[in-house]
Amino acid sequence: MDMTRTVTVAIIGAGPRGTSVLERLTANWAALPVGNRPRITVHLIEPYEPGPGHVWRTDQSRHFLMNTPALFPTVVPVGEAAAERAPSLVPLSFDDWRQLMVDSPDDRLSDDDRKELQSLTSADFPSRALYGRYLEWIYSSLTGTLGAGFEVVVHRSEAQHVKALNAGFRVRLSEGGTVASDAVVLALGHLPAQLNPEQEALRDGAARLGLQYWPPNVPADVDWNRLPARKPVLVRGLGLNFFDIITHLTEGRGGTFVSNGLPAGRALDYHPSGREPLVVAASRRGTPYRAKAKLDSYVPRGIQLRYCTPARAGSFAADGIQPGFDHDLWPLVHRDAVWAYYSTLARTAGLPDAFLSSLQDVLDGADHVWRRRLEELLDGAVAPVDRLDLESLARPFWRHRFASEEEYNRAVLNYLEEDAAGSDRGEADPLKMAIGAMNAGRSVIKEVVADGGLTEGSWTAELRGWFEPLVEGLASGPPALRIEQLAALARAGIVHFAGPAPRFELNAELGRFTVSSPWVEGRKYDAGVLVEAMMPANRVAQNRSVLLRRLLEDGLVRARTMMSEDGVPEVSPGIDVSRPPYRAIGANGLARENLYVLGLQLSSVQWGTSIAAEAGASLDAGGRTLRDADDIARALLA
Repeated sequence: MDMTRTVTVAIIGAGPRGTSVLERLTANWAALPVGNRPRITVHLIEPYEPGPGHVWRTDQSRHFLMNTPALFPTVVPVGEAAAERAPSLVPLSFDDWRQLMVDSPDDRLSDDDRKELQSLTSADFPSRALYGRYLEWIYSSLTGTLGAGFEVVVHRSEAQHVKALNAGFRVRLSEGGTVASDAVVLALGHLPAQLNPEQEALRDGAARLGLQYWPPNVPADVDWNRLPARKPVLVRGLGLNFFDIITHLTEGRGGTFVSNGLPAGRALDYHPSGREPLVVAASRRGTPYRAKAKLDSYVPRGIQLRYCTPARAGSFAADGIQPGFDHDLWPLVHRDAVWAYYSTLARTAGLPDAFLSSLQDVLDGADHVWRRRLEELLDGAVAPVDRLDLESLARPFWRHRFASEEEYNRAVLNYLEEDAAGSDRGEADPLKMAIGAMNAGRSVIKEVVADGGLTEGSWTAELRGWFEPLVEGLASGPPALRIEQLAALARAGIVHFAGPAPRFELNAELGRFTVSSPWVEGRKYDAGVLVEAMMPANRVAQNRSVLLRRLLEDGLVRARTMMSEDGVPEVSPGIDVSRPPYRAIGANGLARENLYVLGLQLSSVQWGTSIAAEAGASLDAGGRTLRDADDIARALLA
């Protein structure tokens, strides 16, 4: 061991990303010849438990589920991806750990953990609390395997200020005291954020009128029992947070879902406890995210990308071209989704064998003709009602007017029932297979567009402007069970839907919040409570973190500015960083040596930073966050 060299690192944030940095540090340190290992001290600065951190803490409700199955997530490299970097001292994905805990339960497992583990399979969706237990186990196992020369010091505190010194940094802690380090890693995760002007007006108006306005928040941080029973509650947002909230307000209050023997889509009845609020929900598109298909894999096994392959999507960069999304990449994703849809339809609906060969010929055609040729092929083979229109899926009721709220709610219920039935069909459902192809293509796109792989105008207007909402609404949805349950709640009259493009307002004369849709005729819904079913905005410029605000004020970091399509500068959500390993770029435009950024705040140079690392996936695509952690670890040890 190199007794003359020491390395001191402060990792701010010890949730999954911070834990990955620690894991990669231990792996790379252990891979060094014993005589070349420096003495290293890692200061973990985290007010919550190291490993789970804030979002994945182990004491939260079991009603809060992950939106990926057990087979998907990992916080360490496993499988083929593990061969690319230094081997982990604890090489277990969540699913590996799940099986280990079934076979040899850890003494720290709670009764609820053991009960959940007994019923959980690779294809099921675990609770966030159980995933937090995995993260806790990884952390404790790592620290339990450290040899002499590697020390971890935990500070159960918030970092409030990072001061750059002539050599290294000094971190001030909220609990008092400071930490001196050679390097700092910002693995900050979800941060509190400022409200937008509309939200501020609703909050201030609610305070004047004695109403309840519940701003965006992490669901596990909220006491949902404070919402009134048997009274109307308006909820804005039908994404993943909505399902957390609605489950807590129904099953969490003693209601039960009972199987009734009917087919998927109508398979559950809801028996209320009488303590539920009457929920009126609305979102821009008017419908919830689509449910995940019931599969034994993350991407359907029948999906084989033909067009949006790493080689083809990466060929632009290989040729020295910076692609645009709409012009260059979307046609590849679109073709794969079309093939997945119609090849499944051909298999399940008995289309002639010649149809698939003709479809292949059409999709291999040039960009300017293949869509027209596809319509010509479909005209003779597929009824209009069975055709795929991917872009319209982002707006299921686009430009459709409803004569009454009853008509609209029937339409949403039909949508939910059909979606749950499609999920139950799994790989036999054409739409779910098309979505599966888009999900597979998303990983390829994530790899290709990182670190300047897309024009800035295309990044802001195309990739994030329309494709991100589309693919999130289709491929990032909840387990099928949640859609089945929501359909049961709608039939039971517990949940109503207000309509697309909702207008949430504060009616001072009425003394109530109201919501209405321009597309649905009838009365406005009103209530004394409005809940924002969304996380705080992940935008550096809107954050309320004491630490990040000081970093910005001191000029140690800055938000990245991109050029929009019309040449107007646009502030991105993330921190400006160098090429990997990601060093923060300060107000002076220079990269700050030994100040690294990892995780959500990399949304300035990566797409999909909130998605966990995928077990066994390439470290350039689905496992990218592990590669980033490894790059930082190797830089720290260099």
